[in-house]
Amino acid sequence: MLFAVPTRSLRPSGDTSLTAMATPVELLDIDGREVRVTSPDKPYFADLGVNKLGMVGYFRSVGSGILAALRDRPTAMERWPGGVREDVVVATRADSRGEAFYQKRAPANTPEWVQTAEVTFPSGRIATEVAPADLATIVWMANLGTVRFHPWPVRAADPDAVDQLRIDLDPQPGVQFGTAVRAALELREVLIEAGLTPFCKTSGGRGVHVFAPIEGADFIDARHAAIAVGRELARRLPSDVTVNWWKEERGERVFVDFNQMARDRLMTSAYSIRPTPRGLVSAPLEWDELPDADPADFTILTMPARFAERGDPWAVMDDTAPGSLATALEWYERDAANSEGEMPYPPEYPKMPGEPPRVQPSKKNPANWD
Repeated sequence: MLFAVPTRSLRPSGDTSLTAMATPVELLDIDGREVRVTSPDKPYFADLGVNKLGMVGYFRSVGSGILAALRDRPTAMERWPGGVREDVVVATRADSRGEAFYQKRAPANTPEWVQTAEVTFPSGRIATEVAPADLATIVWMANLGTVRFHPWPVRAADPDAVDQLRIDLDPQPGVQFGTAVRAALELREVLIEAGLTPFCKTSGGRGVHVFAPIEGADFIDARHAAIAVGRELARRLPSDVTVNWWKEERGERVFVDFNQMARDRLMTSAYSIRPTPRGLVSAPLEWDELPDADPADFTILTMPARFAERGDPWAVMDDTAPGSLATALEWYERDAANSEGEMPYPPEYPKMPGEPPRVQPSKKNPANWD
């Protein structure tokens, strides 16, 4: 077993009957709460020798870090109940037959001790999602096969008040991690000028995520702030950065995905595992680490030792005074006055006020474009 975790086994022994061949279970004591791990020997990252119990052990090893990332936040679960394999198909809106899937609503069998919160989707529908209040809940979610956690930028007590500005620096095809790093370092300066305190992490892939605590804001203001910050960054690094929504206009640049701040568009949490055979994780970093960072160095195998040695670089985030979006929103209004206003929303959204037509530029014509 990869990680040492206190357990009490319910594995059958001494009986070879079909009944005794039932799936084994491990019982974990998580801060005084008993949590079951079913099928603990199931391979999860087979190339790394990590089984399900080892995957759960990973989350325990970074427990205070991932709890800080998820605490009291409605969280969608990216579940891989059969383990992470290259042949697994992920279910989509169009085809729900995939073995792996995103689960937004709390399952019907959610224990009564698991905290939940009500969220409102862009359609106006309301749903109940898990909002972890403790590590036991996170372990329970991991037992369901959750390898990546997607928390809302709100808290359960006020699920309409955004308390984190999140900027997703997404390298387009052909763009290397180093370009995302260069963009992130400049973004840090932009956010500081806007009166915010930024924190950085790897995305788990080639991108960089930058978060900043903010005073409670509605989703539209938070998204507009992300657009304004992205535009300012693109002006400073026009060869490296773009806010163009349409892929045909992005080129080989880092895309600032402003729509990750739209309601129900969620980013990977710190310490989540990317569901690929290499088991890369989304690693919080100190800013002075970022220039020399390599995403391949942060995996389910290496992160526990790093965490034990260095702790959580984002541990101070919750104690950081939240900043105001006022400056970023002033930038947005300035740009809007110069004909750079609202941008397209994600395709599943209803038509939003002031939104331009959702038509890619190459298909513009008088019938579908102002």
